[in-house]
Amino acid sequence: MHPPTPLAAELRLPTNWLDYTILGIYFVVVLGIGFAARRSVKTSLDFFLSGRSLPAWVTGLAFIAANLGATEILGMAANSAQYGVYTTHWYWIGAIPAMVFLGLVMMPFYYGSKVRSVPEFLLLRFDKAAHLLSSGLFACAAILIAGVNLYALAIVVEALLGWPQWVAIVVAGFFVLAYITLGGLSSAIYNEVLQFFVILAALIPISVLGLKKVGGWDGLSDSLTQSRGADFMTSWGGTGIGSDNPLGANWLTIVLGLGFVLSFGYWTTNFAEVQRALSAKNLSAAQRTPLIAAFPKIFIVFLVMIPGLVAAVLVPKIGTAGSDLQYNDAIPYLMEQLLPNGVLGIAVTGLLAAFMAGMAANVSSFNTVFTTDIWAKYVVKGREDDYYVRFGRLITAIGVLASIGTAFLASSFSNIMSYLQTLFSFFNVPMFVVFIIGMFWRRTSMKSGFWGLLAGTTAAMVNYFVIYKQGIIDIPSDQGANFVSAIAGFVAGAVVMVAVSLFTAPKPAEELQGLVYGTTSPGMAEPPAPGDEAWYRKPALLGWGAVILAAACYIPFSF
Repeated sequence: MHPPTPLAAELRLPTNWLDYTILGIYFVVVLGIGFAARRSVKTSLDFFLSGRSLPAWVTGLAFIAANLGATEILGMAANSAQYGVYTTHWYWIGAIPAMVFLGLVMMPFYYGSKVRSVPEFLLLRFDKAAHLLSSGLFACAAILIAGVNLYALAIVVEALLGWPQWVAIVVAGFFVLAYITLGGLSSAIYNEVLQFFVILAALIPISVLGLKKVGGWDGLSDSLTQSRGADFMTSWGGTGIGSDNPLGANWLTIVLGLGFVLSFGYWTTNFAEVQRALSAKNLSAAQRTPLIAAFPKIFIVFLVMIPGLVAAVLVPKIGTAGSDLQYNDAIPYLMEQLLPNGVLGIAVTGLLAAFMAGMAANVSSFNTVFTTDIWAKYVVKGREDDYYVRFGRLITAIGVLASIGTAFLASSFSNIMSYLQTLFSFFNVPMFVVFIIGMFWRRTSMKSGFWGLLAGTTAAMVNYFVIYKQGIIDIPSDQGANFVSAIAGFVAGAVVMVAVSLFTAPKPAEELQGLVYGTTSPGMAEPPAPGDEAWYRKPALLGWGAVILAAACYIPFSF
């Protein structure tokens, strides 16, 4: 791990009253949405899943905005400054196929079984041991990832506006706590829709002005090819097995580690994302939620990659001992250099919106899992519905406080994306292997879920902390190590699940309806909603369209 690396002090922004007015208006609107959503919260289903009543376009935009946190903004720009155009892999291989798979294949199981969370599906498919372990692991992961967003927000606000870190953390935490506690998931989702457009309004000027500063795309490409080598500006150049490249990974680890294991593990089992789809009004809308989100996801890569590449041109030694700027400084540096007042206020507001969206997604999923999967099932059972709504609000406050406590764990990584990918390899990948085998192999036994999840998590951690960190095997970079950890966790979990299933009893066939591929449940066989004959309401067409478009985007950057 690297020593803590706060953003450089010289990045202080020349903000004025106009910028702070824009920021103030945003915070007022955020709280207003929370108060408006409060009127619709009458039951625990309303609080935790918006009463399963939201249209697909709302849940689709919330789905993508929930991911537009520290991972997307600072993390991916840092990735681009460090690794170049290889960043496209996190989108066109590391997101789109998995989002399409979630919509077309997995949402019928999630939505049709009427579960309120991803861990609850494991209770239906396996047993209480698998359910409790997955609930605990997810709750820990949600708080750790929420902490990443809080820490990133704090160091950005301290550098750009001069606020002490603790002030930024308390202010952001207060507003997230206020609107989730008031309006539950509905408040979080409608705020995420607003935040999606605010984030775009922040990133587009940075990208356009950054390109203009370095002479357009041709100037950018020529400069980086000369200083970093030809492979820096390609997606696949230098990724042959045994070849050296900035990413420190070959095509096999990219395709298997990122494109399959990490990607599918994150997008198909991360409840912070799936929760948005579960709040949709019917199965068709739930399936379309990740597919609608896939289309903006294809193009957002340019808005986070270009600033990182521009920063690599303007600060050639960024992220090295010869520079005061770290990779995470890429976007704040460009804001300070390029944006006039007014636009600067929009950009600062966009960054705050991004961090708050990421934090809110994880806090709202944490309160649901902790309340419905841990507290209501194992601690205080059978109470009235109002009790669990009140407890959900209480645990939201506890979750925000815990996020503040975990925020500074992220400070040991100079590239936030590396830290997040490490967490995903530990928590999401093992859960994905349990889901995918349990959904597609009827013989999978009830006991195998717990042991597969435990084995996968342990193997990923052993690979990272022992094999990689102790230098037993030489892996060139943190990202390469994360890919290998993901593969190790997936393989270990799969092998253990198969072995345990062969020696323990399977779940009775009558209890597998709607939980295993090839079976149906009443929720999965719902009649089509009026107007579903339109092409844009057909999940299969949307899904394949997103895959083809993402594949086509690879062509200009392939070699």
